[in-house]
Amino acid sequence: MLSRKQKESLKKCLTEMLNESLGKAQDTLSDISDLRDRFSDEMDEATFATEIGFTLRIRDRETRLIGKIRDALERLEVGTFGFCEECGEEIPYKRLLARPVTTLCIQCKKEQEASERVREQPGRACGHWAP
Repeated sequence: MLSRKQKESLKKCLTEMLNESLGKAQDTLSDISDLRDRFSDEMDEATFATEIGFTLRIRDRETRLIGKIRDALERLEVGTFGFCEECGEEIPYKRLLARPVTTLCIQCKKEQEASERVREQPGRACGHWAP
């Protein structure tokens, strides 16, 4: 079971992560607005479109991270933080320090990743190797 001090430390870490991610999202919006009116030719516009697409993909990942951070903070408040959502076992503090938004213990995460790799293998159909 996490101590009060460990929970406070993790809450501080998660809050800092949240503030940093929210700041990055705001910076992205400002950058897009500032650059939009600065095209001198079609090449500049094409480069801008490519850069914006890349930036928005990164921000999409950041948005998902913001959701995970908020969920982790909520779990801290209600007392479910630090327990694996799959098996119910306590997640070790070292794992929580490394990945404070995690919802799975190491074993369940390994099993999830193994299952995902099997589903993504080419040449498989209906759980069997295709001829």
